[in-house]
Amino acid sequence: MTPAARVAGAIEVLADLIERRRPAPDALKDWGLARRFAGSKDRAAIASLVYDALRRRASSAWVMEGETPRALMIGMLALQRGLDGEAIAALFSGERFAPEALSVDERARLARAAQLDAAPLAAACDCPEWLLPSFMRAFGPALRDEMRALTARAPLDVRVNSLKSDRRTVREALAHLGPENTPLSPFGLRFPVGEDGRGPALQAEPEFLDGWFEIQDEGSQLVSVLSGVVPGSRVVDLCAGAGGKTLALAALMDNSGEIVATDVDARRLVASHARLQRSGATNVTVRTPRGRYDPRRPDPLADLAGTVDLVLVDAPCTGSGTWRRNPDAKWRLRPGGLAERCRDQAVVLDRAASLARPGGRIAYITCSVLPEENDDAIAAFGQRHRGFTLLPAAEVAAAAGFPELAQWATPGGGILLTPHRTGTDAFFIAVMRRAP
Repeated sequence: MTPAARVAGAIEVLADLIERRRPAPDALKDWGLARRFAGSKDRAAIASLVYDALRRRASSAWVMEGETPRALMIGMLALQRGLDGEAIAALFSGERFAPEALSVDERARLARAAQLDAAPLAAACDCPEWLLPSFMRAFGPALRDEMRALTARAPLDVRVNSLKSDRRTVREALAHLGPENTPLSPFGLRFPVGEDGRGPALQAEPEFLDGWFEIQDEGSQLVSVLSGVVPGSRVVDLCAGAGGKTLALAALMDNSGEIVATDVDARRLVASHARLQRSGATNVTVRTPRGRYDPRRPDPLADLAGTVDLVLVDAPCTGSGTWRRNPDAKWRLRPGGLAERCRDQAVVLDRAASLARPGGRIAYITCSVLPEENDDAIAAFGQRHRGFTLLPAAEVAAAAGFPELAQWATPGGGILLTPHRTGTDAFFIAVMRRAP
């Protein structure tokens, strides 16, 4: 496919996902199945165009004075790809398989791309307008810089599994893929991302198959360390999902102590079994629930009540901190969805409180930047459970060996990493200790 034909294909995908309000991966998959002539490179290029258009959906709509799939694509090529009017016109030529030629009005509107600072705040920040008050609470004067960082492409990071190897060895083994050490995490490597937005196929590398490393954003690696886990502990990973943080904890504990990994949804745990086997982690037990957890029924972890040194709560959330990777998610989020996540977080925190031993800790983590899911959730927990104390951000950061992260303390006392601040996905963490 020519570059222009790929642009036309991306416009078709955008039309489908906007009209049917469906996730981008589903729309892309259906488009590819219906057009077998498109090769893997074509599909990757079209996916990259679609995701970039979703990253800049609001600003592109402002520039082009419309929110049609065509308008979003034209605006994105100017704002995200940095193409000038002539370069965009070459793609929109109206020739065979290319989109219809640019109109006089469309050419004129492209001039607004240089005037984005004059756009309404939600458009300039590329976010849903109803969430602006939350983002303003989170970021204050740095709002525009923080939100623009959330529209960039994310890097590809891995965590070296210290149970089987070390960073120098893995870096040398994967030297042909150009890795660099992550700036903050001592266990991380970062790989360059190509023009199509994809990194190398790391899961096909022998070292991955042997369990030397796992794909994990540097921010996720950092909050695992900030949890304060120590070797020999009894740990419960209450929202373990596919097991990314469970594996990180097992390595930090050097396979000592005990980790119980569980989730409210058994389906989320399926992928964890193969990952655990590959990693060499031997101190992890996976407890698969029968049906979803219901606080009105006896807790299947009741035998651990009051005995756990660290309860890790990687809470269900809106995922606003991962919008670089999932830009379509921000346009599908609705107030009711945020309210539901906040209710879920309260339930899981209350469950964690029953598990922590006297003197034990809860590490509350989200991949969200929204105060409702972060500071507000912790403040509400403190009101419901007076026997827990929020540890100061400076203490949490220093104990983990990252005192510089204390500068990113939130007003409510947690720590918030973001793409703009730390070059990572956005993660919030707060650590609370139960009274002895």
